[in-house]
Amino acid sequence: WYQRRVREAVVSTQSTGDDEALVKYKQALLGEAVGKTGAPLKVTVKSMSFETAGRDPIVMDLTGDLTKLKDTSVVIKEGCEYQLNFTFEVDGEIVSGLRFHQNISRKGIPVSRLNLMLGSFGPRVDPHTFKTPSDEAPKGALARGTYHAKCKFIDDDKCVHLAWEWAFKIQNDW
Repeated sequence: WYQRRVREAVVSTQSTGDDEALVKYKQALLGEAVGKTGAPLKVTVKSMSFETAGRDPIVMDLTGDLTKLKDTSVVIKEGCEYQLNFTFEVDGEIVSGLRFHQNISRKGIPVSRLNLMLGSFGPRVDPHTFKTPSDEAPKGALARGTYHAKCKFIDDDKCVHLAWEWAFKIQNDW
């Protein structure tokens, strides 16, 4: 409730000339996009990349056919430290409390769950990027195999901006 009221106050164009503090707050959140708001909120997730030291990033395009990601496995070396990097655009108005959810399962059994708060973002010309904290891939003979991940971007208003599935395979070597 509170965040929705703040967003309405920030995005409203009726009091921009009256309240100097509000004008500065809008400028801080929206930057150059002040005046370009008013359109419906739209978050477009462009790509997700799997990044690890000593290897080129594995970039997955999230704007095309997402069923291909589910059918094609990304190979990950066991025990490697990695980060996920997301590139996305926000249009229209401020997205409040954008979160990334990921549920990983192996052979239908849940093995991991990740819920990350990305933050609140305003529309701007350049795309936003977000890098997850470092994580370590499972290692050992029992950890090798194919995993299935269900991911989604959701905001405080429970609006799902993108949901997709992808598969990866933990192997002994790249």
